[in-house]
Amino acid sequence: MLNIHILAVGKLGQDWLAEGCAHYRQLISPYFKLQITELPAHRLPSAPSQAQVEKALAVEGEQIRARLPKGGFAIPLCVEGEQLSSEKLAALLERCAGQGQPPAFIIGSSHGLCPELKRQASLRLSLSDMTFPHQLARVMLLEQIYRGGCILRGGKYHK
Repeated sequence: MLNIHILAVGKLGQDWLAEGCAHYRQLISPYFKLQITELPAHRLPSAPSQAQVEKALAVEGEQIRARLPKGGFAIPLCVEGEQLSSEKLAALLERCAGQGQPPAFIIGSSHGLCPELKRQASLRLSLSDMTFPHQLARVMLLEQIYRGGCILRGGKYHK
């Protein structure tokens, strides 16, 4: 069974987000082993300078690098990433399983991700051309992982 990692900066701030994540975690469990690691967001003042944001992203980037699985396939979620159909995401998960490379999806803070982390990624992924709160991205990603499992097993969820 493929082990999928999600590394997320920050905690889910609202109950409905946590409930959505719990719902999809349960649905995913027959298809994949899922490990979600929440990393603390670097504290910033209410109106941070660009230098403060860059420092925070660097600190968060180091925390993320320390938690990436060895030999894994790093996939940061970022606006400049590639958009995949659900079928292509399922195929990517299948390829990772076949190559023994656990995928590690990375969700940054509200300020994004460290540029170096994105440059070193195996694949940069964008969920949409639209902008969504980073906490909602976790629920959306979990839904797509579940959909990927259904596609790979020929389930009825994906239409």
